[in-house]
Amino acid sequence: MITLRIAAAILLSGLLSIAAPPERKFDRFPSFHDPSTPIREGTLWVVFATGNGILTRYSQDLKTWTEGEPVFKKFPAWHQEIVPSQKGHLWAPDVIRVGDRFLLYYSVSGWGKKVSAIGLASSPSLDPKNHDSQWKDEGIVIRSDEKSPFNAIDPQLLADTDGSLWMVFGSFWTGIQLIELDPKTGLRKGDKIQQLAWHETIEAASLLKHEGYYYLFVNWGLCCRGVNSTYEIRVGRSKKITGPYLDASGDDLATGGGTVFLKSEGDRIGPGQASFIEEKGDTRMFFHYYDRARGGSPTLGNVTLKWSDGSWPEVVNSP
Repeated sequence: MITLRIAAAILLSGLLSIAAPPERKFDRFPSFHDPSTPIREGTLWVVFATGNGILTRYSQDLKTWTEGEPVFKKFPAWHQEIVPSQKGHLWAPDVIRVGDRFLLYYSVSGWGKKVSAIGLASSPSLDPKNHDSQWKDEGIVIRSDEKSPFNAIDPQLLADTDGSLWMVFGSFWTGIQLIELDPKTGLRKGDKIQQLAWHETIEAASLLKHEGYYYLFVNWGLCCRGVNSTYEIRVGRSKKITGPYLDASGDDLATGGGTVFLKSEGDRIGPGQASFIEEKGDTRMFFHYYDRARGGSPTLGNVTLKWSDGSWPEVVNSP
């Protein structure tokens, strides 16, 4: 069974169709940096991305996109209190539906700093025409400072089949961490923090569950440098969500292991920030990359996954 996290992206099939909002259409190529998991309400797909106030994009077909209003026009006071250098440029959001709410997690940080926090906003609807679609600040999920061993950025969510809710996060330092969340509040449950993966340059983790395995995808390398970016996606798997996650050679991701899954190819430079949905019977991975043909513009890419005889994910199509 594919994880409930993927199912969350295709829920609400019984609701009335929601028309695409009449916001500005992109001429051809919208910008997507650190895109969230695509999520659907009715026939409307939504992707959030790094930008001032968190960028919002809408689509009916996951191909043609319109630009919506940012999530935050007025910023919660705690953003600047916790991260004094913060000016509203919020990073690497991810979204999931739990119960009757959409939960949006995002990073409040400064470049290259551990003074960071992961915030939560909630809304009962994604439809920009619905008066209930206003995002409500739910506060801080987890934070870090210069004394912390980890960096509290890059959240990604997984709702497991037993009803539990998990978040992976982290960047550089001691790498990728896992915490459990309370599905009722969306906030942290307990104090335990489990390290899952480490590398000198690691971040942008995501989880996928498939036929008894949890798969942990991570980025190695450097982002945000256009065609000079060195991001590549690596993967390991575990029978337990808490790990250990081993790569195809049996090496532990917590000590530097990780099998290469997707790397730069042709004009697709530095793929990263993976997320997953199931559509028309296929598992599709969405990610951003820097398009060499367009001067390194951050672009939304996607590939279809297949599974090897040994139950490792492979790419069917690669743009």
